[in-house]
Amino acid sequence: MNRRHLMLGGTALMFTGWMRRAGAAGGAFPVTRTEAEWKAMLSRDEYRVLRKQGTEAAGSSPLDREKRSGTFACKGCGQPVYSSATKFDSGTGWPSFYAAIAGAVGTQPDRSLFMVRTEVHCSRCGSHLGHVFDDGPKPTGKRHCINGIALTFTPGTV
Repeated sequence: MNRRHLMLGGTALMFTGWMRRAGAAGGAFPVTRTEAEWKAMLSRDEYRVLRKQGTEAAGSSPLDREKRSGTFACKGCGQPVYSSATKFDSGTGWPSFYAAIAGAVGTQPDRSLFMVRTEVHCSRCGSHLGHVFDDGPKPTGKRHCINGIALTFTPGTV
């Protein structure tokens, strides 16, 4: 092996490490399922987003246009994660919230796509919900940009 091969190999390893996405959030969660159980309960697109950190197409979710009072829950386990009281129209094409329900979500660095973002996942089952950015409205200044396919909505008072 010469130095050129070593450099190319190292570059390839760094690239794949940077691009690798770890499925759902790592760690222990109160709700756990096997991959076969996740695949059986979720559609192919839901599985891609919730378990493989995918993203739905902008504007594809009717939950982006949902204006009623109610609660948004994780599609993976049913835990309430966002209240309609914190929902706002960000113009991005994804449901956006300026805060999650206390303790309902966790975050971790996401180094995919040659950038560092903050990934948001359900604190109960570890399912990927979306990302949080620092360009939201008051009072938090945060924009939780969430995949509608990762949520269910129950209308009612908040």
